Formats: sequence, C-alpha cells, structure tokens
Amino acid sequence: MKRKVTKAVFPVAGLGTRFLPATKSIPKEIMTLVDRPLIQYAIDEARAAGIKEFIFVTSRGKGALEDYFDHAPELENSLRKKGKKELLSTLKNTNMDSGAIAYIRQHKALGLGHAVWCARRLIGNEPFAVILPDDVIAAEKPCLQQMTEAYQETGGCMVAAMEVPLEKASAYGVLDVKEDLGAMVSVRGMVEKPEVDKAPSNLAVIGRYILTPKVLQSLNQIKKGAGGEIQLTDAIANEINEDRDVYGYRFSGQRFDCGSKAGYLQATVAFGLARPELRDELATYLDDMKTAQQSV
Repeated sequence: MKRKVTKAVFPVAGLGTRFLPATKSIPKEIMTLVDRPLIQYAIDEARAAGIKEFIFVTSRGKGALEDYFDHAPELENSLRKKGKKELLSTLKNTNMDSGAIAYIRQHKALGLGHAVWCARRLIGNEPFAVILPDDVIAAEKPCLQQMTEAYQETGGCMVAAMEVPLEKASAYGVLDVKEDLGAMVSVRGMVEKPEVDKAPSNLAVIGRYILTPKVLQSLNQIKKGAGGEIQLTDAIANEINEDRDVYGYRFSGQRFDCGSKAGYLQATVAFGLARPELRDELATYLDDMKTAQQSV
C-alpha cells in the first residue's frame, strides 16, 4: 500500500491579465462559474480525493482568497435568523478549519515549478498533489480522486493527461509514451510546449499532478526552461532520467480551460445547464439565440 496523498498545492499567484479589468481588484480564482468561485471547485475536488492540508502559493493582491475561506459569523447569523438553512449549509462548505490551509508567497513570477518549490517546507517528505484551479473538470468521480485511487496501485509520479489536436500541442506539456496501458500510460519523456513537428504525441498534461518529494529535490537544480520559467515538467522529466516511474492518467470527465475567456464562458454554460433549477430557462435562451442567429 502506497502512502496516501493528504497534501495539495494550489498555485494561485498569477495576475490573471487575460481577465482584466475584472482582475484589477479581485483574484481570478474568485471569479465564479454560476455561483461558485473557481477555487471552490478545486477545493471540493481535493476534499473528495482525501486531501487534508491545503497549501496556497499566492502573491500580492490575493487577500480576497484568504477572506473567502474564513468564517463569516455575521452573515451566518443573519441566514440562521431568517431560516435559510440551505444557504447556510452552502456557506459552511466554504469554511476551512484552522490549520488546514496555509499561504506561501511567490515573490517572483518564475513559473509553475518555482511555485511548487516555494511550498517545499510545508510539503516535507510526503507525496503531494498539485491542482491548477484554471483547469476545471466536470466528472462523475472527481479527477484527483480518480488519480489518487490509481496512485495506490502504481506509486511514482502521475500527471493528468488528455488528447488534444496535434496543432495545439505547443500550448501544453506533452508526453512521450513508453507503454500504453489503457487509462494509464507509462512515460518515457516529457516536453514543455514543443513545436508542432517535434511533439512526441498529442497526449497533453493538464492541471492535476501527484508527485513524490524527490521532485522538489530536482526543482532545486532545475534551470529556467521554456518561456524563461522554471518548468515543473522539467523536474518530472528528471524523475524519468533517474529511472523512477512516471505515469500519465487519462481521466474520465470534461476539462474546461478557465484560464481563457472562451473556456471560461463554455464552462459557465455547461455548469449552468447541469443545474436543474437553471437548465430549462438557460436552454430556452440558448435555443432562442441560435434561432435568431440563423434568421439573420
């Protein structure tokens, strides 16, 4: 039995410039899909996977994230007095127990690998997960839960993977597959944002990882890579060079890239249609809009 994964790192230090001017005053991770912030989807997924310790790598201007997970006694008392039990229950799901969540500052924007490295003292000598809140995954069984269950069989490092059109591979870390095992692939190598004609496959890494503490040792030595940043994929690739197991996991579910405006809008529509109280009205509106466009 492999050691359980109970810690997760959430890199949330980015400025969210693609969503300006909204992100001038609020962190991108607080932006909502229907009525829940992006970060809440990530936290709920981590909880479902058995995560007990939540490590946020933040930057200046992210105070709203800390406030969001704090208790709000006045609001809770108001809801209680008005008998709004359902809203009260919803609000309590946003609260984090004291000591369960920690915040680390990333003072320089040096990439995902550097963000994970910033959390090294809180991670210690344990396997840990990394969740990128921009990647929202709709799945019957949450993606990270799928991965932690598979990890109990394999150990090593594991990355969530999905097939993308080859012409879009240059936007991702891409896997060089050694052996295809179905839902799982054994990985020979990883390339960060390769040119289209140099991509080893169309199997791309998306924002879920389970990593060993040895990756942190590699990050101590990794130099700047693609984009002048310290790339997490380079550190994972080093695990392969050291003959340690690395796997890609083809998760079941639909991934939305909420780091882009188009992906964010697509997710908003999809999650709205998934809500019984919103489905009919929203579907009618979309049908009416489609009809109106066709008649133009």
